[in-house]
Amino acid sequence: MIKLSLNLSKRLIKTTFRRNVSLTNKLRVSRVYEGEGQTTAHILNKDEELGLMIDAYSEVGFRLNNNITILGPMVIFPRSVLSWNIEGIKDVNEDSFSLFPVLEPKIDIIVLGTGDKVDNYNFFENLRKFSNKYKIAFEILPTETACPTFNFLNAEGRAVVGAMIPPTTFMYGLDDELNTNLRYTSIFSN
Repeated sequence: MIKLSLNLSKRLIKTTFRRNVSLTNKLRVSRVYEGEGQTTAHILNKDEELGLMIDAYSEVGFRLNNNITILGPMVIFPRSVLSWNIEGIKDVNEDSFSLFPVLEPKIDIIVLGTGDKVDNYNFFENLRKFSNKYKIAFEILPTETACPTFNFLNAEGRAVVGAMIPPTTFMYGLDDELNTNLRYTSIFSN
C-alpha cells in the first residue's frame, strides 16, 4: 500500500486552485517522467473521455469541463449532472440522498461539498445511518476541497457521485477578475 502510494505520488502532479480546479492524470499516462528534463502532464478536465469534471465554482453555482454552468446545488455523476433541490446544508438528510441507493452500478462514495466550512455536524448522524444502511461511503468536505476530490476519484474510474452546494462566502482576487475578463473576451469576441 505504501509503495503504491509512493508510486502514485511520483506519477501525479496535483495542483488545486480555489476557483479553477485542475488535476493531472495518474493512470492514463504511461510514464510521467520521460527522461532527463522531460516531464509529461495531462490535464484531466480537458479530456472528455474521463467524463464530467468541475472546472470552477462560485456562490451561484458551478462550471463544468464541457462549459456548462449549473446554477445552485448540483449532483454530478461521471457522465451526467442534475440540479439538486436543496437550499443548503441544513436540508441534507436521508431523503435528499434517496436516489443514490437505487442506482446501478452501485455507488462507492459520495463526495459532499458542504458549501462553506461546517462547524455544526448535526446532519452527519442522519448520513451515518444512510451510509451504514446502504453501504455507501461519504467524504464530507467544504466545496473548495470537494470539487478536486470528485475530479480525482472520477478520473480514477471510481463509482463516485458529487453532491455539491455552492459556498455562500467567496473571496475574489485579481486572478479571478483577470480570468473572468479573458473568458468574457473570448466568448464575446467571436
